Amino acid sequence: MSRTTQFISLSGLSGISTGIIALAGIWLTYKTVFKNQNYLVYDAVTLSNEREIYLLAIAIITVILSVISAVFFTKRKSKIQKQIIWNSLTKRFLFNLLIPLITGGTLCLMLLSKGFIGFLPSFTLVFYGLSLINGSKYTFREIRYLGILQILLGLLAFQFISYSLLFWALGFGIVQIIYGLIIQKKN
Repeated sequence: MSRTTQFISLSGLSGISTGIIALAGIWLTYKTVFKNQNYLVYDAVTLSNEREIYLLAIAIITVILSVISAVFFTKRKSKIQKQIIWNSLTKRFLFNLLIPLITGGTLCLMLLSKGFIGFLPSFTLVFYGLSLINGSKYTFREIRYLGILQILLGLLAFQFISYSLLFWALGFGIVQIIYGLIIQKKN
């Protein structure tokens, strides 16, 4: 795609850094919330207020750090390439990205409030994948493939719910890092 029809491409370092941040968040979530617990089931479970606060705090901090990292590396790349970062294509990209992301985030908060903790890894992967596909027409085509892979991992996480944290780490961590390396090498 030409630069006039394509949102400024994200830096490969954005993918690498967000993958590392996600792995740290997943590890911390495992250690503070999931270790020695049987929350990864298809039934509602009772999560203590303390563990629920830990889970939400880790999720919020992980998202904030990931966004800061992505913005930092994207701004850095756009400065090097002398491109404008905030334009109508950027707005359309973000709008299309955020529709499924906010929908999925809201659904996951509702599931958390009802005790369906085991669904969270699967649903976050699926909705993240849908958001990537929805925004992919404004950036690299690899984003579409990344989105499809995230959806597949989310479906596997649902099917094999007791292993869903591993699929979560694979999707948000390892796959994200590999994507970042591919994009970094491409540029």
